[in-house]
Amino acid sequence: MSLAHINDGNFEATVSKGITIVDFWAEWCGPCRMFGPIFEAASAKHATVKFAKFEIDDANRRMPAKYGIRSIPSILAFRDGELIEARTGLMSPDDLDDWVAQLTGA
Repeated sequence: MSLAHINDGNFEATVSKGITIVDFWAEWCGPCRMFGPIFEAASAKHATVKFAKFEIDDANRRMPAKYGIRSIPSILAFRDGELIEARTGLMSPDDLDDWVAQLTGA
């Protein structure tokens, strides 16, 4: 599946069905910018999983507060709208691929 850019307004609809992995990030965050290409590559590789980027900014504070995002990048995995696992910090491509495999049972 492709990579979606989401916000407070469309977050719940995006994660409501299937497995969705959301990257909470910010433009000013160095590790977030390093992780961006890794996340994008994974979204192209894993067609059965939805990948979404949520930029934390002044207009988008509701979902980060709801999920207790205190440091970024934070990567949250949802199944049918329910949070199933969260990871914080920069992940390598192999670590992200392994995590996706665990989440999907592949």
